Amino acid sequence: MPRLALLLTTIIWGATFPATKAALEQIPPFSFLFLRFLLGALLVGLWLLAVRHAFRRERAVLQASAIATVFLFLGYVLQTVGLRYTSASNSAFLTALYVIIVPVILRRFTWRIVAATIIATAGLWLLVKPSASMNLGDVMTFGCAVAFAGHIVCLERFTRRFDAPSLLAWQMAAMPVLLAPALLWEQAPAGAFAPTAVLLVGLGVTGGLATGAFAVQMWAQQIVPAQQVALVFASEPAYAAWLSWYFLGETLDTAGWIGSGLILAAVVLGAFESGPAAATPAVRPA
Repeated sequence: MPRLALLLTTIIWGATFPATKAALEQIPPFSFLFLRFLLGALLVGLWLLAVRHAFRRERAVLQASAIATVFLFLGYVLQTVGLRYTSASNSAFLTALYVIIVPVILRRFTWRIVAATIIATAGLWLLVKPSASMNLGDVMTFGCAVAFAGHIVCLERFTRRFDAPSLLAWQMAAMPVLLAPALLWEQAPAGAFAPTAVLLVGLGVTGGLATGAFAVQMWAQQIVPAQQVALVFASEPAYAAWLSWYFLGETLDTAGWIGSGLILAAVVLGAFESGPAAATPAVRPA
């Protein structure tokens, strides 16, 4: 069930690509990220109040949230700034390399994970067709992949030791605070914040639905090993390509369809592995 929930939430993550792309025609990237996480923080706060969940403020919870937020913030900033210097295809491919980085960090290798990682990487290459040349944007985007991998690893450890809803709330609250200085740097005109249909839909998908997907991820990572989470999330570019093809009219050639099929095959092969090799004991505080 947790793996299936992750797979379904990945469709939402994939939908954020065309939604964000359309919204960025109106508003600069950091201003959009600020509004997205501000909305997410408000929704999480209202949810905690509605369910009357105790908001944990212990020092250990705050430290864990701070560490996870650093990786989350670096991932989004490096990805966004890197897009100024590299192509969207290179960004999509390099970002998804966390599928390789996570098991390397954790040193968890089984034949299914190794095979699935190779298949997923080949599928990503066919889907996005990155260029072979490297530039500053590519280096920054690879740093983004490392940051997102670190975030996935952090969530596996922290959600099994501390209160997951509180961890979620602290991360969502910290992101708009960290992004606020970028608003002064971008100096977006007032018209960029006009509540147009495109902007509202973009914020609804990224700040509303994606925040819910983030909450599901934190719940699932209490059970699913991080290397399998990374494999499931590798299907995000495939969903993004399909949704962009359907809603935005972007082209998807034969290699793209084959590549996206390979990615999903890799997810089925590696992410739904069960047994001792896939199990990771949960650690609870005394």
